[in-house]
Amino acid sequence: MRPITKKDILHAFSELGINKGQALMVHASLGSIGYVCGGAQTVIEALTEAVGSEGTIMMPTQSWKNLDPEDGVHWTVPEEYWQVIRDNWPAYDKKITPTNTMGAVAEMFRSWDGTLRSDHPARSVSAWGKYAEHLVSEHDLSNIFGEGSPIGKFYDLDGSVLLIGVDHDKNTSIHLADVRAEYPGKHNCIEHSAVMENGKRVWKEYETLFVDGEDFTELGAAFEKQGNVKRVSLGNAVLRLMKQRELVDFAVDWIEKNRK
Repeated sequence: MRPITKKDILHAFSELGINKGQALMVHASLGSIGYVCGGAQTVIEALTEAVGSEGTIMMPTQSWKNLDPEDGVHWTVPEEYWQVIRDNWPAYDKKITPTNTMGAVAEMFRSWDGTLRSDHPARSVSAWGKYAEHLVSEHDLSNIFGEGSPIGKFYDLDGSVLLIGVDHDKNTSIHLADVRAEYPGKHNCIEHSAVMENGKRVWKEYETLFVDGEDFTELGAAFEKQGNVKRVSLGNAVLRLMKQRELVDFAVDWIEKNRK
């Protein structure tokens, strides 16, 4: 396959209808596209050029390994050593803490010139552009995906979700529907993360909604049957664009009807 260039990516974005001034929540798998000339840098350059200085790009930049081993995030470490992790895992630093399995694009984007990152130690987002500061500010420990969180604020902006070579199991916006919907088994959980408080590292306890997203692929397929998703091909990948509000509103109804 011929290498994918920035021109190719911009052409695909144009076919999707991405315009200057648009707000995009992006989830990307660089490897799914094929050989991209310039890699993650080229993808980010294309994104920022497509929406321009009046636009906004937001991506999840989660560092979920900064959670308690009881949550299963350190599966290679025997339980007898879990306390070592609790005592020594580095405190979250939004400037240097790496992402965990968010992909090469998100990992580069978190430190991209002009990008800002939220303060949540395990579930951060990063944003660039007109509404970046608004989106990443005041990301409360206990409000990961709800009203007033970056995902909730993005809903208020009436932005769009762009999936690049990934399925809806990576579609973080659906977690806002988790918060809004009522369903059997909905409950909060206690999580822990290493953070800095008053100049000292602490292992912080906080309560938040328990979410796992195990039915997001099924939910997303049902949403796509409504005809609200635009699709184009780019190399080996499929790009999908949808309005976040339409997705979240549909997801609330779907969850309440289908989640057992």
